[in-house]
Amino acid sequence: MKIVNLGESNSVFNQFVSQIRDKSIQKDSMRFRRNLERIGEIFAYEISKTLKYSPTDVETPLGIANVNTLDEQVVIASIMRAGLPIHQGLLNLFDNAQNCFVSTYRKSGKDNKFNIHLEYVTTPPVEGKTLIIADTVVATGASIEITYKGLVSSGEPTHTHIVCPIASKEGVEYLSKKLPHKRVTFWVGAIDEELTNKTFIVPGLGDAGDLAFGAKI
Repeated sequence: MKIVNLGESNSVFNQFVSQIRDKSIQKDSMRFRRNLERIGEIFAYEISKTLKYSPTDVETPLGIANVNTLDEQVVIASIMRAGLPIHQGLLNLFDNAQNCFVSTYRKSGKDNKFNIHLEYVTTPPVEGKTLIIADTVVATGASIEITYKGLVSSGEPTHTHIVCPIASKEGVEYLSKKLPHKRVTFWVGAIDEELTNKTFIVPGLGDAGDLAFGAKI
């Protein structure tokens, strides 16, 4: 699995990441969602540089312009609910993309251990397409793993891009072992060192779903 950390380069992207972390700015849920959306737009732009294009003639009012246009069909898959604002940002740029929505949940077992289960999936076929999986944080990596395996079970995409503003070092290492090395690229904004025994990333950002859409019962 190739890892691309956009946070390692200086750009406005880091400003948006800093704001989704900032507990005072987090109080404005609309600003939090909008920052995630803008992060999604930047991820989409960077991913677009890696895709395949072909020359196309475009008729203007004054003549013919030759422009390289995207050849690939993109499918955007988001893990609900925290991934939805990033999904919108990706869709703002890949406006012809097909869309997929996934719900996962934790099933607790003994000794405070849990397993991730895929509860709901609505998706077009992904075989032969470019798949983008979006989530706001990657803690253990288990949700991304089960989502990826569920989506490709009926057909392999040409390439899969995973986008995530903040991940734990442990989660990234886990996915590096579990996902195909040549067919997956992991795009991240920051990799944090600490993951608590309750799977909270430190310093992280908190519960992204609650911050974006309100506390759940």
